[in-house]
Amino acid sequence: MLAGGEDPRFIARRLVILASEDVGLADPQALPLTVAAHHACDFIGLPEAELTLAHATLYIATAPKSNSATLALGEAHRVLKEQPVQTIPSALRSKSGGANKRLGQGKGYDYSHDFPENISGQDYLEKPVTIYTPKTAGWESKIADRLARWKDLKAQLRKK
Repeated sequence: MLAGGEDPRFIARRLVILASEDVGLADPQALPLTVAAHHACDFIGLPEAELTLAHATLYIATAPKSNSATLALGEAHRVLKEQPVQTIPSALRSKSGGANKRLGQGKGYDYSHDFPENISGQDYLEKPVTIYTPKTAGWESKIADRLARWKDLKAQLRKK
């Protein structure tokens, strides 16, 4: 692309987009690395930026891939468009000020940090919505494991 006359900043911009769209949470280091490459292109220019672009390109090409963030964003947009916005549960409303104080809202909130692994077991939506489903590629498998563990903790707390 450089030999064909493409602007190195355009190439760097595309690498940043690839880091989010194609690599995503499977390797969360791809995004800061490509942003650094973009900055380096502006900072040092050609011909030295050619090595920076090669570094970022090879990293992206060899990284595990996941589009789960893209899918989650699409699902969030769909839910907002097709479902009514849910009210804020009273336990999450501000305890201070005006009408909230008069209505006694804010009561019943369980402070997550008082519970194992900071999971209170409390639900924050009237009707639960699943927006994000992790994939099992690369680092994202750790997120999937963590979410499964938290789901088990919440279930245990609800039984008590």
